[in-house]
Amino acid sequence: MIEQNANMALRIANKAYVLETGKIVLNGSGEELLKNEEIKKAYLGK
Repeated sequence: MIEQNANMALRIANKAYVLETGKIVLNGSGEELLKNEEIKKAYLGK
């Protein structure tokens, strides 16, 4: 699944990848990425 709403996508994903300029920069379970401070700041507005 490709989804622009990161919060929703990470809540339902078993495995997720974060891409920047076409390269994987982070990966893990959706739950792990929701707890990641980089993800929170860059994609979740927290």
